[in-house]
Amino acid sequence: MNLNIVLYEPEIPQNTGNIARTCVLTNSKLHLIKPLGFEINEKQVRRAGLDYWKDLELEIHESYEDFIDKYGHNKIYLSTTHGDAHFDEVSFKEGDFIMFGRESSGVPPEVHTRHSGFRIPMVKSSTRSLNLSNTVAIVAYEALRQIGFPNMK
Repeated sequence: MNLNIVLYEPEIPQNTGNIARTCVLTNSKLHLIKPLGFEINEKQVRRAGLDYWKDLELEIHESYEDFIDKYGHNKIYLSTTHGDAHFDEVSFKEGDFIMFGRESSGVPPEVHTRHSGFRIPMVKSSTRSLNLSNTVAIVAYEALRQIGFPNMK
């Protein structure tokens, strides 16, 4: 796997479907941390992911604690509007874990304190952040650029 994309309690099925498709096309593993705001077999999730689901490497974790018990020894970056560094200032490595929070509220403070946070620069406005699937694509392709787009044409 090139990267590990981690969605912390995702809420919108279409975003998760789009992200699943991105993971397949970038040779990245998708990790979903429960609770999910939808059933993984919902029509909206499947439609957004098209016919890529059969090729997706997917791991579903019952909770954040279960995810940390299994993968906490790895480097886990957190994409957050509160990050100090810009996403292109992080030195990504093959196999890194990149976590993204809930669409409505990100991750709780106790998760923020455990991981190195970065952000995508945006103009100051009344909106909170970019769409989750867009954010994942931006960050994933920067990380892949840094590691030389392994096994990608």
